[in-house]
Amino acid sequence: MKNIIDYGVIGLLVLMSIIAVAVAIERFRFFSRVKSSDYPSVEIYEMVLTKRLYIIATVGSNAPYVGLLGTVLGIIHTFLVLGEGGVANVNAIMTGLALALKATAAGLLTAIPAIVLYNILLRKVNELLLVREGSK
Repeated sequence: MKNIIDYGVIGLLVLMSIIAVAVAIERFRFFSRVKSSDYPSVEIYEMVLTKRLYIIATVGSNAPYVGLLGTVLGIIHTFLVLGEGGVANVNAIMTGLALALKATAAGLLTAIPAIVLYNILLRKVNELLLVREGSK
């Protein structure tokens, strides 16, 4: 179960982080070269600007739950080790709890930057839409 937490849960969180950052970079690059005059209506322009932002929001909102899953699995692992040993082994308890807390921290380290990136990008979308509205 330790490998599931280390490689499964934390690996999934790393993948989620990479995806969120890649989408954010793509959006920032797109925003730097987009021209509102290329789009016939505000609705289409807004649709193009907000494309893929939902991915970053999904990562930000779900990463804590994936981290929590790792936490629960780490605590289950700790209880299994204690149950098999029959004696309270402090090393086994601390190792299991550290594993659980590592998953929690990874979930938060994935979610917080994703939410920050999402808010920055959404603010930029609103600015670009206001500039288009102001130029009419």
